[in-house]
Amino acid sequence: MQPNKTRILVASLVLGCAQLALAAAPPAQERDRTYAKVCGFCHDAGVGPAILGRELPVAYIENVVRHGFRAMPSFRSSEIDNAALASVARWVSQSPASPANAAAPASPAAPATKAQ
Repeated sequence: MQPNKTRILVASLVLGCAQLALAAAPPAQERDRTYAKVCGFCHDAGVGPAILGRELPVAYIENVVRHGFRAMPSFRSSEIDNAALASVARWVSQSPASPANAAAPASPAAPATKAQ
């Protein structure tokens, strides 16, 4: 086989494999990249509370991320820049519950009170 034909064949195979890989990966809109890299480590593993599907306000999410809350550490703008924070906060706020969190209640049931 001639060198040019070999290069064309190899390039075609690489492009074909790349297209298959992209088709198998979930769309970028399904999972925010910042969430996958930073938040999911704790919030999907049960270390932190479930935050997906809770319709948390964007401003609340941004405030907790920047300043921390209870066991949640704060993240400086050098760790998560403002644009990425705004994007992940919008995504979390609008996200449906994850399958792992859908079965669990969003908050513990309130204790029963006696009727008087």
